[in-house]
Amino acid sequence: QVQLKESGGGLVQPGGSLRLSCAASGIIFSINEMGWYRQAPGKERELVATITSGGSTNCADSVKGRFTISRDNAAKNTVYLQMNSLEPEDAADYYCFFNNAGHIYWGQGTQVTVSS
Repeated sequence: QVQLKESGGGLVQPGGSLRLSCAASGIIFSINEMGWYRQAPGKERELVATITSGGSTNCADSVKGRFTISRDNAAKNTVYLQMNSLEPEDAADYYCFFNNAGHIYWGQGTQVTVSS
C-alpha cells in the first residue's frame, strides 16, 4: 500500500504561480513513476506531467514551458509541480498519482482556482 499526501492548491490570479507537492509513503519500489492529472468541471481527467524514478519527465503540450515537474532528490518519494503563468484554463482539481510497479495509487486531489 502507498499513501499520498497532496498540498499546495489554492486561489491565484491569472499569471500567478503555485507549487503543488505530493508525498508518497508506504512500501515503495525503486522503479516507479509519479505525476499529476487534472480534471476541470465537465471535462475528462487529463494528464499534466509525469516523472519517473530515474528522472525522466513528460508534460502535456498545454503546460509545456509553464509547468515543471520535479522530485525530491533525497527521498525521491515526493513530487513537485511548479506552475507558472497560470491561466484560467488551468483551473481544476489536481490529482497526484503514483505508479508503483504497475499498481496505481491516487491522491485525494487539490483544487487550483485561477481567477482575478
